[in-house]
Amino acid sequence: MSIDHPSFGRIADDRVIIFDTTLRDGEQSPGFSMNIPEKIRMAHALAELGVDVIEAGFPVASPGDFDSVRQIAEHVRGPVICGLARTGGRDDIARAGEAVRPAERRRIHNFISTSPLHMKYKLRMEPETVLELVTAGNLASRQFTDDVEWSAEDGSRTEPEFLCRCVEAAIKAGATTINIPDTVGYATPEDMAAIFTMLRERVPGADTVILSAHNHNDLGLAVANTIASLKAGVRQIECTINGIGERAGNAALEEIVMALRTRQDALPYQNNIQTPHLLRVSRMLATITGFDVQPNKAIVGRNAFAHESGIHQDGMLKNAATYEIMTPESVGWTKSSLVLGKHSGRAAFRDKLNAMGYGDLGDNQVQDAFIRFKDLADRKKTVYDEDIVALVDEEVRDHARIRFVSLDVAGGSKRASRAELELEIDGEVVVTATTGNGPVDAAFNAVRTLFSHEATLVLFSVGAVTEGTDAQAHTTVRLEENGKMVDGQGSDTDTVVSAVRAYVHALNKLLVKRTRQQPEALSA
Repeated sequence: MSIDHPSFGRIADDRVIIFDTTLRDGEQSPGFSMNIPEKIRMAHALAELGVDVIEAGFPVASPGDFDSVRQIAEHVRGPVICGLARTGGRDDIARAGEAVRPAERRRIHNFISTSPLHMKYKLRMEPETVLELVTAGNLASRQFTDDVEWSAEDGSRTEPEFLCRCVEAAIKAGATTINIPDTVGYATPEDMAAIFTMLRERVPGADTVILSAHNHNDLGLAVANTIASLKAGVRQIECTINGIGERAGNAALEEIVMALRTRQDALPYQNNIQTPHLLRVSRMLATITGFDVQPNKAIVGRNAFAHESGIHQDGMLKNAATYEIMTPESVGWTKSSLVLGKHSGRAAFRDKLNAMGYGDLGDNQVQDAFIRFKDLADRKKTVYDEDIVALVDEEVRDHARIRFVSLDVAGGSKRASRAELELEIDGEVVVTATTGNGPVDAAFNAVRTLFSHEATLVLFSVGAVTEGTDAQAHTTVRLEENGKMVDGQGSDTDTVVSAVRAYVHALNKLLVKRTRQQPEALSA
């Protein structure tokens, strides 16, 4: 059986639509806020990855959210560009319609809570009122686009009879995609399969629309719930890169896609994701948000294809398939290799960046990265791909107000450590010298002296980009201010320089948060 869809035409029964909500639901994670240039950069990467729908934001939440959705709709081609709206919001649907208007293909995604708990305590509405709003909201959305999605927030805890009535009303009012979210991550795979089976059997018109699943990971079941939903007839999955999202996050795009690719025997479904781009997009998101991927994360964690056990290593040497169910290259991993040296020129460096997926960098960004590369090559015997990724990703961040210039530190066991730091703040270069309990403390004191702030350091973590004593340090700094939390990252062969770069990155992100109006909390 196939379905006709306004954006995708005739959809075969084995086709799965990949709906990415990294820029909307994912960005609601504490500390994960992105500014507009970062969102546009991510949107282009998602388009290259092959996602079918990009949920770009919640336009009514703030002028910044509206502008980011609007600019993505104007500049990103390929995927359907989607704006979120509350079904009963006074201005939501009109703002979403206006924001996505420039897109080649556009969608309005409207939602309202349907569970008894949410209707009583969140909406303070009777079920019949909610049902009326479902009809009104979808009719209003159809005034702006033929591609309309409706979601039953907290759908997994909604009474079955009422859920069926709401879905039927949404379909009659013009919704072309029906999404049932497990908003609080409460459901099991059996629960989600039962819900979608029920809708297909009981709701008139359910066979004419795309059914969609949006699962949260509070019990660690988001991907399992999504797979179960696919088997029960869902043909759109809502997910995020690295599984980011509120609380424990969302179903991870890379895990679902590779499950479909690896287990075609059990999951005979097709999608358009270009899997060799998965690692690059994952790393890009980690760089932009300042949140590292956990080492043992499936598919994109740095240990995903690492083997330490002697038994495993022996098997791998004989046949990689003994302990690897997919190849590292299939998701973008390659072995570290000597790529460039201190005698390499700018043209060779540019060619290498193109080969690594950084072909969209501007001339100034390439020049700044090349200068850092030459400096790194002078200090490090072997320059690996991972080293280049670390320094380039740092250069392409949008450092709005503060930039690292230089640092000189002195420390040891005989005297207090001293740091002389030079920063560029709002275009002006400033210098100070401070002491502290160790070189890092002295350097951080210097940052606080040059840029006074009340943020508290709540995490300081150091790792290595590659192996060896000359490896670049990769540092994460987490700052908290008035309940707002941000992570910054930095890299350098000098651990203290890496730490200061991370601190500056975190401060820049905190400044963005200070000026940005936070959208109303959403959890669909």
